[in-house]
Amino acid sequence: MHKLSGKRIFSGIQPTGIPHIGNYLGAIRHWVELQNANECLFCLVDMHAITVWQEPHLLKTQIIEQTAVLMACGIDPKKHILFNQSAVHAHARLAWIFNCVSRVGWMNRMTQFKDKAGKNREAYSAGLYVYPNLMAADILVYQATYVPVGEDQRQHIELTNDIAQKFNHDYKVDFFREVKGVIPEISARVMNLRDGSKKMSKSDPSEQGRITLLDTDDDIALKIRKAKSDAEPLPFEKNELDRRLEAKNLISMYSVLAQQPIENVLKDFGGKGFAALKLALTDIVIEIISPIRKETHHLLNDSQYILNILRSGAEKASAIANPIIEKVESLVGYVK
Repeated sequence: MHKLSGKRIFSGIQPTGIPHIGNYLGAIRHWVELQNANECLFCLVDMHAITVWQEPHLLKTQIIEQTAVLMACGIDPKKHILFNQSAVHAHARLAWIFNCVSRVGWMNRMTQFKDKAGKNREAYSAGLYVYPNLMAADILVYQATYVPVGEDQRQHIELTNDIAQKFNHDYKVDFFREVKGVIPEISARVMNLRDGSKKMSKSDPSEQGRITLLDTDDDIALKIRKAKSDAEPLPFEKNELDRRLEAKNLISMYSVLAQQPIENVLKDFGGKGFAALKLALTDIVIEIISPIRKETHHLLNDSQYILNILRSGAEKASAIANPIIEKVESLVGYVK
């Protein structure tokens, strides 16, 4: 992890579906590390979630569940701010201003909308189309300076800075500062267990392709045992993994979880079949997930406590965001 200290960091996660091991390795565990020496705001982005239709009762349940999961992973709401996006109205207020600052051409270049909508883009919500502007508002409404991101989110940081610069230029101010994306030095792009060409996803119809942070030990063992493999022995050389996507996925997961370079993992498992690797991976995944699952269920026994955490977090977040959005609205020319 990049050595940061004394920075204001914002990061968000959609509260749809239980986070999986890819979410943990790619984001959540790094959030926990960043708490040590920074001011952190961790947001359940429920406004982003409804860009695709959500069943209301289920969304409410998932917000509570995911809050519990994040706390069980080590997010500390007493020292940092944990809240749901819609409870802080400044997000929506700044997002509308950014909808008017941002350009249609910028939205057309955003690859994630193209990936989600595909050829059926006319049928998707306008919210999904402009959600990068809301993402920029999420960050800039707190004047956050750093955002933990994966490699595939670099484009969103670039857009955030484009919007900030255009706002500053249009209103002849030096108000919004540059935002920097923090990409973990050691990470794994965790792929679907049944198809190594697709990312592990909370929205995949088949649960067999992902390991969630609430899976039982038996679930984990079964999913890894049935994970797609091939008939060849595991290679000794790292470059040979590029043509064997499922082997690369399992080796990469084990490498990150065991905190060993891939080259060392291949020394241990090269020349062998998948069985030994799958058994070792099962053990280490269970070791990580079991305490998270148990603590999550413990926290969910008191849903009112979790709601109080979210409400307190929203109050703290609003205390930071409100003066910033008030200043922005004044710069725009609103009359209060």
